[in-house]
Amino acid sequence: MAARSFAFFDLDHTLLPFDTQALFCNFVLRRKPWRVFLHAVFLPFALARACKMIRTDTAKRAFNAYLWGLSAEELQKLAREFAATSVERWCYPELRAEMLRHRHQGRVLVLNTASPDFYAHEIARELEFDHCIATEMIVGSSVPLLPTLPRGNNKRDAKITAMCAHIPGVLELTDADRATCWSYSDSHADLPLLEFTGHPVCVHPTMKLEPLAKVRGWPILRPTRPYRTRLGNLLQMMLQVFGMHAE
Repeated sequence: MAARSFAFFDLDHTLLPFDTQALFCNFVLRRKPWRVFLHAVFLPFALARACKMIRTDTAKRAFNAYLWGLSAEELQKLAREFAATSVERWCYPELRAEMLRHRHQGRVLVLNTASPDFYAHEIARELEFDHCIATEMIVGSSVPLLPTLPRGNNKRDAKITAMCAHIPGVLELTDADRATCWSYSDSHADLPLLEFTGHPVCVHPTMKLEPLAKVRGWPILRPTRPYRTRLGNLLQMMLQVFGMHAE
């Protein structure tokens, strides 16, 4: 039996124009505004990360302090509503078209993201992905102040390791099989994912990724974004973190 072909998609700034951690934070705070005060827990961690005193994994755990005490059921409800509303509004039509093309051509669609699994899986269901790989975050019956990431941050080579371990058929792909597969990302951190396939595609590549993409002749997609510059992206992210971004 011939091996199946895959199409792998990053999420943040690839399918959607935003960092979905900030976008989900905005979604929650617009419904529960008082939770913005829980960002006080994150502030020292943010400063420590800016000074490179702590790892990204630790900062990510602290950022989610605004969810502290939510029951697992309430968190799932929020995540499901977020996926059903925000994905439909913000997902790039050009990337939706790419997904539809790959589905019609018989490829297995995989969302592979560093975003927390509690909403990444809901987004994957909303977009009809076959599989989802995300950063596992232990919630339990209610969200702890600093949720545990048992497998660390799903980034760089960790994305490949997780796919090989959890998605049937990926580990068995030969070089010839991988040459028929596609991958999409905006970030240099996703080089392992882009290089894993024969058809890497860059979506609004970062300044570090774009020169490499041009040298290697990788296609570059530039769908319309709701901001024009890196500063515009940063300003919108700050609004989202404080629940001030329009939905």
